[in-house]
Amino acid sequence: MENGGPSTFAFQAEVKQLLHLMVHSLYSEREIFLRELISNASDANDRLRFESLAHPELLATDPELGIRVTVDAERRTLTVSDNGIGMSREEVIDNLGTIARSGTGQFLERLTGDQRKDSQLIGQFGVGFYSAFIVADEVTVRTRRADAPAGAGVQWVSDGRGEYRVETVERQERGTTVQLALKADADEFLRPERLKALIRKYSDHIAFPVRFGEGGEQEEAVNRAKALWARPRAEIKDEEYVEFYKHLSHDTEDPLTWSHNRVEGKREYTSLLYVPAVAPFDLWNREAPKGVKLYVQRVFITDQATQFLPLYLRFVRGVVDSSELALNVSRELLQQDEAIGAMRTALTRRVLDMLERLAEDGTKYEKFWSELGALLKEGLIEDLPNRDRLASLVRFSTTKTAGEEQTRSLAQYLADAKAEQAAIYYLIAESPTAARNSPHLETFKERGIEVLLLTDRLDEWVMQHLTEHGGKPLKDVRRGVLELDDAAAAKPKAEEQDREQQALLKRVKQVLRERVEEVRVGGRLRQSAACLVLSEHDLGYQMREMLAAAGHKPPAAVPSLELNLEHALVKRLDAESDPARFERLALLLFEQAVLAEGRQLDDPAAFVARLNELLADLGGQVGA
Repeated sequence: MENGGPSTFAFQAEVKQLLHLMVHSLYSEREIFLRELISNASDANDRLRFESLAHPELLATDPELGIRVTVDAERRTLTVSDNGIGMSREEVIDNLGTIARSGTGQFLERLTGDQRKDSQLIGQFGVGFYSAFIVADEVTVRTRRADAPAGAGVQWVSDGRGEYRVETVERQERGTTVQLALKADADEFLRPERLKALIRKYSDHIAFPVRFGEGGEQEEAVNRAKALWARPRAEIKDEEYVEFYKHLSHDTEDPLTWSHNRVEGKREYTSLLYVPAVAPFDLWNREAPKGVKLYVQRVFITDQATQFLPLYLRFVRGVVDSSELALNVSRELLQQDEAIGAMRTALTRRVLDMLERLAEDGTKYEKFWSELGALLKEGLIEDLPNRDRLASLVRFSTTKTAGEEQTRSLAQYLADAKAEQAAIYYLIAESPTAARNSPHLETFKERGIEVLLLTDRLDEWVMQHLTEHGGKPLKDVRRGVLELDDAAAAKPKAEEQDREQQALLKRVKQVLRERVEEVRVGGRLRQSAACLVLSEHDLGYQMREMLAAAGHKPPAAVPSLELNLEHALVKRLDAESDPARFERLALLLFEQAVLAEGRQLDDPAAFVARLNELLADLGGQVGA
């Protein structure tokens, strides 16, 4: 062991800032600290119970796991103790010395000063322990790992202002004790009845007895110590479900919905699944720990049971308790157990059922979609059996919505579509503004045809898998030759114009050379002079950028340039006889089309030079 004597460490600057914010701003209810400390103690007991499956000797000297809350009014201390797994010196420094190791900076960036909103972030960043400083002038932690000798105890002390002290101490019992020296204005947390009421409020469902004692008096069990999910649904109030969720997730926001079910017959298990209202900070980190808690015959196994739900449902929180899986099963063996596949299918269906019911409440579902809905797009890629159900749950900004916050379903799109409309149309762009102002939409707006507007990085990949819905294909308006309901009537006119302008199209192609596949007349444009069109099978711009960012060279793809023959600039180009000026105008048309796609030019300086030359020419003509 490294130096076991007293050592003083300084919190990082951002950690000190976060502690200050927590004490003075984040928690609207000071009492939350007790829930956090008891939840941490419960987790420590759960982890020891799991480790004891492989190492029974860890429980030999003290087999009854529990939690103790004691108060000493004379000394003004409140103590929460467990006889769980405990911590080593290194774990104490890692876990208590560095707040939210994986994301303190991100946490601070998301703080807005809105107390209620900011407090939602506490559980997501694992900083609930530090809520103790809201009511304490000083916090002392004494702990010893269950597999360590008595001489390997550790003491951690801090006032939460700038430093913490760590030293190795003698500790006979395993587990962790957290002692709070209460502030002068925290007298309410010295009153036994107040503390017992808080324990019942927040921790009645914990599967370990929480005993309370005052001074040297006999301790009494306060909570029912019965797993909430094991109780009949009829006797559980909504308030109890909500409080259990908060214990489970360390979230301060109520869940949007939940589902509690017991399956009997060939496979017997109980599930209690929640849909949160707020996205966790690591939502897009597919490698971060996640999954529901797994119990086997009410024995805790793991809190990262990823086998029971697909990865795109990683926002779901909850518990699965099975009576048929072996107690000593490892996570690797769980993946091979034939029962897991059936349970995974059933639980996935259960979550989708929850979301479909939630979608009936427009307000709640809007909140879900804004926070978590984008994950369902991953499901469209990964979950072929449930693709149709997921497609009905996905929401889109469209040319009929006022902004990103307003969304519509595919069912709404189809209900409003014209009977003769051949496809569901969509546009992928770099940003909402680029999407709404895209020249590709001009003919659709004129005809009153709704178009889905997609701006997420994942959308191009998603739409390669979502190719049909409700009997209609989904078509990218940026690709191929556009044929709308009256295209047949317009085709002869377009072909006639095409023949008349062959010379212009050929001249533009000679200027652009390999930059474009072809130059043609199209029916997309009404106000704009030109736009770029991809072929049906080319990779889109987003996919190409994703491949390049991952270090791969995307396959070659060259767009076509469509011209609007009615546009004044195109007519000006057609009438230009000076070869140099014609080349500048043709290149400017192409570069404008590139910019309209939200893409960067290969040579912005050359574009500026050409534009300046053209403006100078126009200025000279006006002056003359």
